[in-house]
Amino acid sequence: MNDEDLRLAPRTRAADLLAWAAGQDRPPVAEEPLRTVLALLELGDGRMHDGWPELTSNAVEHLLYERLHLYVQPAPEADPLAYGDAVRLLVDHQRATKRLNAKRQERLHAEAEWQGEVAAGLLRRADLVTWPRLYALLLHAHGVDVSDEVAVRDWLAAFAELGEEERLAAFEALAEAGWLDEPDERGWGPARVLSVGMATDGARRLLEHGLMRRSYRNLAELTALGRPMPEELAGDFGGLEDAAARTALELFGEWTVPGLARLLVEEFPELAPEPGPEEIDAYLAQVPAEQQE
Repeated sequence: MNDEDLRLAPRTRAADLLAWAAGQDRPPVAEEPLRTVLALLELGDGRMHDGWPELTSNAVEHLLYERLHLYVQPAPEADPLAYGDAVRLLVDHQRATKRLNAKRQERLHAEAEWQGEVAAGLLRRADLVTWPRLYALLLHAHGVDVSDEVAVRDWLAAFAELGEEERLAAFEALAEAGWLDEPDERGWGPARVLSVGMATDGARRLLEHGLMRRSYRNLAELTALGRPMPEELAGDFGGLEDAAARTALELFGEWTVPGLARLLVEEFPELAPEPGPEEIDAYLAQVPAEQQE
């Protein structure tokens, strides 16, 4: 293990993989999706070997079908199929390093191709967005310079001045303008807002738990090697939880718009409500039983 591996956030080997691909005269794969794929695989439940995630059918499906749409919002000019391409590159690299046989390589290649196409479709579904993804779409749709955090904050502040109906109309307009597919017949109302908040809360907690699991793996290795704890692992449990929460917001921002997730949580929570049990129960109490099915 080296010092980079001991940090809380993943330090992927994307550069090594891109260098290998270039040496093999392979078609280029976009770096940002590749880093995202490697990070999400590392923070999943799969095993790691020498800094590389172990690829299985379950790991590929978990990444492309269950996790990617929780966190990732590609820029308008980006190809959503690049995430499947990144997985296929990793498959071929693991075959070259003799971690996969030819039969498993062929099977995983095919699975990554069709699951990557499924993932691209899931990224367009209005019923699967999280708040950072939704506001990333709004920022792009309104021409905001997402590389400028001041511009992002100013736009959010102006959006917060709108009434609830105007904000919901802006969400609806994303489908009308082709940024998202049309939602179901209920459209954007209290139920949709509630579900987006619940999805966001769950996605962030999953990410925090993944970061902490990564730290525990490092802790076990360090203990076995008799090496001292890095700062992020040597503190109290509450400190580690806080560090994981901060890092999760940073990663959410990397995968949507830098700084956006943190701004929504810390400065504009009214724009991205995440309901607790009381709010959920209160909403369900006033909804007819047939609408809850």
